Amino acid sequence: MAKSSPRQRKTEGRVMHEFKHGELKRGRRGKGGKVKSRKQAIAIALHEAGASKYDTPSERKRAKTKYRAKEKKGETGQQEREGKRRVGAKGRRESSRAMGGKNARSLTKRGAKAARSRTRKSSKKTKDELYEQAEEQGVEGRSDMTKQQLENALH
Repeated sequence: MAKSSPRQRKTEGRVMHEFKHGELKRGRRGKGGKVKSRKQAIAIALHEAGASKYDTPSERKRAKTKYRAKEKKGETGQQEREGKRRVGAKGRRESSRAMGGKNARSLTKRGAKAARSRTRKSSKKTKDELYEQAEEQGVEGRSDMTKQQLENALH
């Protein structure tokens, strides 16, 4: 059998993730309940990816476009559970800063911390210069401090 494309593998992975987390439903509009069989989950994954050998080429194409649109709209079980309702950036990721996008407006906690550390690192003074400054200001415990601690004590 031919090797599946990266896009097909992504879809297969998503469906298997849904199965593992109990989000994969059977039947029309998921009215048939949860899928309990791994074999059934694999069959659904291959069908949604358009890689099932039991479908005709036209059925495969129809299924592929149907589920691609579903992924784009954020209507898959995984996306609904994880709160990723809108998937931007050409269907790969959301364009929020948390999802790796560039046009996010607010910083994440991790991003804010990284920004603070970058500004601290921009200090071009040596430890000796910082120590002298701390001595002038009368900072206590300066002899045991590291360069970073001296910077923090002076600011």
